[in-house]
Amino acid sequence: MIRFAALLAAALAAAAAQAEEIAPTAARSVTLGPVSGVVYYTVERDGDRVVATLSADAQTPVRFVATLADGQSLLLSVPGAVGQKATEVTFVRHGDKVFCIDDATRGWLAERN
Repeated sequence: MIRFAALLAAALAAAAAQAEEIAPTAARSVTLGPVSGVVYYTVERDGDRVVATLSADAQTPVRFVATLADGQSLLLSVPGAVGQKATEVTFVRHGDKVFCIDDATRGWLAERN
């Protein structure tokens, strides 16, 4: 876990110009293939509380909640068809900021590694 946190911190530092910083309580729209919704976070005593509310085709929404400490992340993923990649978006806490890393940012990172 410590190694993962170190690798994540290094990746985030490399992608800082490409990752989108999210302000507390500012909702960000996400689209993961047929699933879409909003994600926001609030600053809490125990960490930054990330809330994602997602739905597919106007079905009953599903809410995911995670409290992130520095260096932790939340991955939202929708599988692709057989043989296709999943569509993903990651929310990462780095210091007192939360960043969004989507598939486009991941591609940018992969090109540089």
